[in-house]
Amino acid sequence: MATPPTGTSVVRAINARATLRLLLDDGPQSRPDIAARLLVSKPTASHLLAQLREDGLVLSDGNRDDGAVGRAAEMFRVNASAAHAAAIDVTPERIAAAVVDLIGTRVGEYVLSTPEGHDVEAADGVHDALAGACAQAGVPLSALHLVVIGVQGAIDPASDRLRFAAHLPGWQGDALTAALTERLRLPVEIENDVNLAAIAERAHGVAAEHDSVAVLWISDGIGMGLMFGGRVHRGLTGGAGEIADLPVPGTPTPQESPGFGTGGMQALAGGPALGRVLAEHGFDQATPLDALRAAAASDDGSADRALDEIARRLVLGLTAVIAIVDPELIVLAGDLALAGGERLRSRVEAGLRAAVVARPLVLLTALEENAVLDGGLRLALGRVQDQVLETVSGGQRTAD
Repeated sequence: MATPPTGTSVVRAINARATLRLLLDDGPQSRPDIAARLLVSKPTASHLLAQLREDGLVLSDGNRDDGAVGRAAEMFRVNASAAHAAAIDVTPERIAAAVVDLIGTRVGEYVLSTPEGHDVEAADGVHDALAGACAQAGVPLSALHLVVIGVQGAIDPASDRLRFAAHLPGWQGDALTAALTERLRLPVEIENDVNLAAIAERAHGVAAEHDSVAVLWISDGIGMGLMFGGRVHRGLTGGAGEIADLPVPGTPTPQESPGFGTGGMQALAGGPALGRVLAEHGFDQATPLDALRAAAASDDGSADRALDEIARRLVLGLTAVIAIVDPELIVLAGDLALAGGERLRSRVEAGLRAAVVARPLVLLTALEENAVLDGGLRLALGRVQDQVLETVSGGQRTAD
C-alpha cells in the first residue's frame, strides 16, 4: 500500500501524479515530451515513469517513428486495464449497464429486460446487468472500482431512500445504497438520471460552453437536471430539478393526488398526458412517441395546434424554473423532445420569450447515445481516476 509522502517524496508524488494525469488527458507521451511539459529533467521523467510502471499504471507503447533523424523515442501510455468503472441506467422496462477502463474506453455493455409484471429487486437487477457487462468486457465484477446508478428519482441523504420513484417496483425501502453496496460488494453511488444527462450535455453536448444550464427531460416521465459552474445542483435532499412534482394550474397537487403521474407537471406534460393531447388532434398512434413523430412530420393545421398545446404546457413549467434559477441555457432532451424536434423547440423558445423577462437560449440536445449512461460513465470514471491518482506516492511503498 502507498504511504503518505513526506519530505522530498512530496515533490516526487506531485510529479508522478502530474505525469499520470498528463497521460490520462493527452494520451501516449515520450520521456522528452513529459520532461518538457512538466518542466522537469529527462532523468527525473525517467524515474517518474519507472515508478508508475512498477505500480502497474503505465506501460511502454513502443517507439515513435516520426521520420526524424536519430533514435526513435519510446512512448508511454496508461495501463487501461489497471482500473474499471461502470454505470447503470434504470427505467421501468430495463436496466442498461456499461463498463469503461481507466482511459474511458467502453469495453462492455448489457441490457437486462424488466418487463411489466416481472418485478426485479433492485440489487438483483443491478447485479445481473453488471455481470453481463463485465462478461463482455472480460473482467470480473470485483474489478470495478465504482458503480454509478442513474434512476428516475432522487436519493434522500438522510434515509438513503429513493424518492419520486413509485413507478420503479423493487426500488423502494430504506438504505438502498447500502443494500446495493452489500449485494455487489462494490462502492455504489445513486444519481438522478437527468442529472447524469446534464453531465453529458455539459461535457460534450450543446451545453459545453455554458455556465448555468437546465436540462428538461421530456419522455414518459418529465424531469430536470441543473448545473451551475460545471457542477450538478442537487439541493438539500437531492430533489432539485424534480419538476414532475411541480404544482401547476389545471392539475392536482401531488398531495391531493399522490399516484404517479396524476398530479403536478407530470400530469400536465409527461408522456401519457402529451399522448392524450396528440390523440385529441388526430394523432392516435400506438405510443406518444410515435404520435409526436407523426405530428412533427405533418404539415396539417392539426399538427400545429397539437405542437402549440404541448409547447404551452412545457412553457408553463419552465417559467417557474426561469423565475427562480434564471439559467443561461435550457436544453430539451429525451425521446419526446427529439421527436418534436425543431418545430417543438422553436415554439417553446417563442413561448418563453412571451412569458418571462429573462430570455434563456433554448436548444435541442445533439447527443445521439444514451445520455444517462454517458453521464454516469463520465462521473464514475472521473471518480476512479482521482482515486488512482491518490494512490500514487513519492515512490515509498510498504507491503500489503
